[in-house]
Amino acid sequence: MYGVVTRNAEELEWSDVDSGFYEVKDVTGRAAEPVATGVNMVSAFGDNAAVGDDPSLAAVDGEGRPATRERPYFDWSYVCPTHDRYREGLLEIVDDCVAEAPHLRLDDIGFPRDGYCRCDRCDRRFEASEFDDRDAWRVSVVTDFVTAVRERVPGDLYLTLYPDPYPGHLRARSGVDVDALASLADEFVVPLYDTAYGTTYWLETIAKGFESRLAGAETRLGVELYAVDVDVDALVNATEVASASGDAVYFGYDASNAVATIRRLRADRREGVSHGPD
Repeated sequence: MYGVVTRNAEELEWSDVDSGFYEVKDVTGRAAEPVATGVNMVSAFGDNAAVGDDPSLAAVDGEGRPATRERPYFDWSYVCPTHDRYREGLLEIVDDCVAEAPHLRLDDIGFPRDGYCRCDRCDRRFEASEFDDRDAWRVSVVTDFVTAVRERVPGDLYLTLYPDPYPGHLRARSGVDVDALASLADEFVVPLYDTAYGTTYWLETIAKGFESRLAGAETRLGVELYAVDVDVDALVNATEVASASGDAVYFGYDASNAVATIRRLRADRREGVSHGPD
């Protein structure tokens, strides 16, 4: 199955596309009205605008340094996942989305990195919790949030995973426990972005790693590729590699290039069909 990730609602209805994710809230804080024609997509705790307007929302490390896009290793700013008012706002957005369409995708569902968050609220809640291990407590925070979303979503729930399939890494990095979330998610989507896809061994390695990681689980695996200004031949090759491990391939932010790639792939398959000897 092939799909697109887009900010343009009309692209969701293009005939060559099997499905589409529509960004209702992205990491910049940009907001759009949910649509009925695709899977509405919400960045949970990545939000430049919210943190810019209220710096107290930001997750902080043990030295009080905020997880903002101005600092090294952060591409955007992160809200602390224990901030109740912000979480309530996210759940309201989820309710608005599922009022339009039954399926939903969540991005940025965890803590920003290992060592976060050490705000006073997180410290108090960890100390008052049943957990002795802070990583386990962080897992409970993320899993409880996703559970609250799951209860509101009548259709499929898609969760974006940071592209690290090594066992234990996502748990330690962001409080995302793949095993715990597999019972809540219908599909994990892993973005494997490159601007050229000149080589694909790394793509194959990561996609295969997630395929192995999810072996035995009923949760589907989707691979998301970057499509903006990528040569179609290279994107075709990357799609074939991703398809070997994933149940679906999605193309990010250039639906025209995505359609060109999909048509090429389908044409190649038709030309390769054999009906026996002449």
